[in-house]
Amino acid sequence: MKWLYPTQEKAIEAGLLRGKSVVVSAPTASGKTLIAELAITKKVLGEGVKALYLTPLRALAYEKWLEFKKYEERKLMKVAVTTGDYDSDDRWLTDYNLIICTNEKLDSLMRHGAPWIREVGVVVSDEVHLINDVDRGPTLEVVLARLKSLIENVQIVALSATIKNAEAIAKWLDAEVVKVNWRPVPLKVGVCLENKIMFNTGEEHVFERVSGDPVIDMALETVKSGGQCLVFANTRQNAMKYARKMAERLEPLVRPKDVDDLCAEMSEGEEASLINAELVSLLRRGSAFHHAGLSARQRRIIEEGFRGFKIKVVCSTPTLAAGVNLPARRVIIQDYRRYDVDRGMQMIPILEFQQMAGRAGRPQYDEYGEAVAVARSEVEAHNLFEHYVCSEPEDITSQLTNEASLRKHVLAAVASFGKTTSFDEIMGFIAKTFYAHQFTLVGTSLTVRGVLKFLEKEGFINAEGRGFLRATELGRRVSELYIDPLSALVVLRGLKGLKLIDDLRCLHLVCKTPEVPKLHARKKDFEIIGRLAEEMGETSLNDEGEEDIMLTISEIKTALLIYDWMNELSEDEIISRYDVGPGDIHSVVQAAEWICYATSELAKIAGYPSHSKKFSTLAPRVRLGVKEELLELTKLEGVGRVRARVLYEHGYKSIKDVARARAKDVEGLPKIGPRMARRLVEQAQRILKGSGGAGGI
Repeated sequence: MKWLYPTQEKAIEAGLLRGKSVVVSAPTASGKTLIAELAITKKVLGEGVKALYLTPLRALAYEKWLEFKKYEERKLMKVAVTTGDYDSDDRWLTDYNLIICTNEKLDSLMRHGAPWIREVGVVVSDEVHLINDVDRGPTLEVVLARLKSLIENVQIVALSATIKNAEAIAKWLDAEVVKVNWRPVPLKVGVCLENKIMFNTGEEHVFERVSGDPVIDMALETVKSGGQCLVFANTRQNAMKYARKMAERLEPLVRPKDVDDLCAEMSEGEEASLINAELVSLLRRGSAFHHAGLSARQRRIIEEGFRGFKIKVVCSTPTLAAGVNLPARRVIIQDYRRYDVDRGMQMIPILEFQQMAGRAGRPQYDEYGEAVAVARSEVEAHNLFEHYVCSEPEDITSQLTNEASLRKHVLAAVASFGKTTSFDEIMGFIAKTFYAHQFTLVGTSLTVRGVLKFLEKEGFINAEGRGFLRATELGRRVSELYIDPLSALVVLRGLKGLKLIDDLRCLHLVCKTPEVPKLHARKKDFEIIGRLAEEMGETSLNDEGEEDIMLTISEIKTALLIYDWMNELSEDEIISRYDVGPGDIHSVVQAAEWICYATSELAKIAGYPSHSKKFSTLAPRVRLGVKEELLELTKLEGVGRVRARVLYEHGYKSIKDVARARAKDVEGLPKIGPRMARRLVEQAQRILKGSGGAGGI
């Protein structure tokens, strides 16, 4: 690259290299990453301070870590990524110059008083428009407010796609606005009706009818001209349906040998062999589906295959539009509506439409990108054009008034201010949020008082006269454990009534907390799970309202999935039994593992040592999906639930057993080839040697 993009020039003119904070509102692929790199290298290499790079998603954090590793390879700076374990201050990060993490992880680190945070001189906040997100927005907002309060003269570089009210965010952050509509690859946005596309440039394009479905026909046209296509569907089922239909038409256009390596990598995974097999079948014919139900490994393989031009068409839910760098010549938005539990089918926000449309156009490969929405009638086509193509996105607004968010963040504020704090200090902190810059604090003051009253009543804080507040031991621990105070109450009340501490009752308690995603309860689940609920000592379901009944059944159904998982039911069987995907299993398991750990810690405070021990044992079993006998084997890198069971059933029941084996004796076992066998034996021998040899571990 021999010259700067206009976005980068404007950022430098705004004072980026002089340490000035900036809010960059610019389209996808307009050079925002280099702006972040310039700020980071100037501060780290020029001033010797640390840099933080914040992302909304774990996958995006790892993607950015891979991008920045080049600086470590050149020995210019040490780069680390951290996204898990919310009960640590990660002191090891003291030795790193650039730390990449999620917003939630940084929030947790600040609650633990991570000592290195005051050494940070520049913060990059990627996808800052997610302040508008009900779930993630409040944490992002609070994190930025606390950083500004904690670190004097910290430089904040906030990056986003087009934001209508970027000036408001800039004013809040005391930053300069860098607002650019330029793209390296021009974007044409249009609406398709039958086999004709009307673009915002005034052009009309007619494509060949091949299948009778304009989505398939537009994708085929793109591939035949040498391009790639992204299809955004509104449901997982539609994404999978279109991937299968695409494969039938694409097969003659694909050379199987071009995707041999992708297929081999997809086949090697331990998870969900039936889904792996279907993805391999699709990959060989040039297509794939992508949604949150897939595992992180499966999604990564698909993303890398598309970037490498090996996959022609990816059919995805909108999750792919959330930050992952995956451009295509043509983006097709198959449906602009989404089902909402409370309101039925709803039109997606304009900002979300633009996020998907922004994926169109691959720099250095495409002369222009095309984003096309699909209409079914002339009236719908007109309305789509007016609403999505010709309109500006919605304003970004604070979501901090969400009561669950306020509970967590107000408690964290009381716990982290020191020994005591006052209501005025709490409101002083709230006054630094984006919410305070958008709305009056009068209503918020009443809401915060209500939250404080709740926290005091439930024993999380104490009032100490003259308006001063102090977090109790319970309050501090709940804040550190990064859980909703309401979850702590559910756990503590549940522990008190938990007389029989068998696995399923413990898992049901965990699944009662708001943090654990619940499986959808169907009417057909009522009889079987309802009977189980009665056996477990639940309040008679006949005494509950229908909504409460379905919630209880949903909780127990989720607990049953986790129970089956940690008792080593195969992923394929779990997927079939519960109608979920590998990614769904992972999201439930990830949340449940953390709540198991938090419950173990809360049980110590509440004086239930046997309960604490039980949940402490459950946590790793939930994470790994194994019976207790396999926990030691899973300490070997590359050994998950499947390989651990294979080793155990063939007589290798401990790390010592593996260390004593010969690689050629292990390599013939299922799921273990020659290379893996050598790695396992050598690794086991190193572990034994480091722990004292013959004595084992």
